[in-house]
Amino acid sequence: MTQDERTAELSANLEGVRGRIEAACRASDRDPDELTLVAVTKFFPAADVARLVGLGVTDVGESKEQEALPKVAELTTEVRQAVRVHFVGQLQTNKANRVARFADVVQSVDRDRLVTALDRGAELALEGELRHTPLDITLQVDLGEGEDQGRGGVLPADLPALVAQAADAEHLRLRGLMAVAPYGLDDEGTARAFDRLRELSDRVQGDHPEASWLSMGMSGDLELAIRSGATHLRVGTAILGSRPSPR
Repeated sequence: MTQDERTAELSANLEGVRGRIEAACRASDRDPDELTLVAVTKFFPAADVARLVGLGVTDVGESKEQEALPKVAELTTEVRQAVRVHFVGQLQTNKANRVARFADVVQSVDRDRLVTALDRGAELALEGELRHTPLDITLQVDLGEGEDQGRGGVLPADLPALVAQAADAEHLRLRGLMAVAPYGLDDEGTARAFDRLRELSDRVQGDHPEASWLSMGMSGDLELAIRSGATHLRVGTAILGSRPSPR
């Protein structure tokens, strides 16, 4: 596939996803401008990130530190300044320093030790002028309530304590909540899970009005997420195609 063919493929896929978002917003009486589309580019090259930025994408998502760090470093200054990089995968505390160097947002914060590690990593990155603003974070909630179908995250019962810690972290900015729909649910069950996250978000915003992000919805369930109030959608396959096997 030539470069022009790949750009055309991404453009067509992106147009399709944007059309789905617009249709879902019309059905829910929402404004599409309320939503941020995060194109999940894991396993795809920096060249695809550059193509997407050229097509108007402002946010991309990565989930593996060892892949994301060199990929972000490969971006031109112009592309890097035009795109916000979200880290959306499970993160080990010993990799927090490296992620804080390149990520604008970490969406998958799920435990107190990770808050501490990211706060320290952001502090070091600021001191080293590797970043110039606090690190934005969202807290990942386990909508499977700890059962096998869960997709990671803090249990709802433990969320208030994590919110308080994150809000007090000096070098982090608590932006809101994130979740992945549990495995094995039909549309009705997924909608209930997303509604549950919205309820939790409303409670968090009662004490922290600035924590208004609600990151939920992917390629297969973005319409349900929009209906439940999502502000950020994390879409990979529908935009970039089937992912190649990781090297």
